[in-house]
Amino acid sequence: MPLYEHVFISRQDLSNTQAEGLIEHFGTVLSDNGGKLVDHEYWGVKTMAYKINKNRKGHYAYLRTDAPADAIQEMERLMRLHDDVMRVLTIKVDEHAEGPSVQMQKRDERERRPRN
Repeated sequence: MPLYEHVFISRQDLSNTQAEGLIEHFGTVLSDNGGKLVDHEYWGVKTMAYKINKNRKGHYAYLRTDAPADAIQEMERLMRLHDDVMRVLTIKVDEHAEGPSVQMQKRDERERRPRN
């Protein structure tokens, strides 16, 4: 099955448990449609570059999935219809990276490119 990575932003007035509950909810949507949630990360509340639906901040969540295209389309459809989800980004990848995402790594653990 194809591999995907998703990032979605939910409203800032949700609690942390409600925002993490959205991850579980969309994971069950995937499993009901023949896919699986490989890994997920809750990135917390972050300030956005511009307002979305009159919100300056939002809860960011990151999902790694292994699912057929039909399951992904259904999950994205339900995300767009959900009142608490403001933005969704889905990317098809060749393979999932091992370990935590760059967002979750500490600053000193990241690999840095030398400057020219």
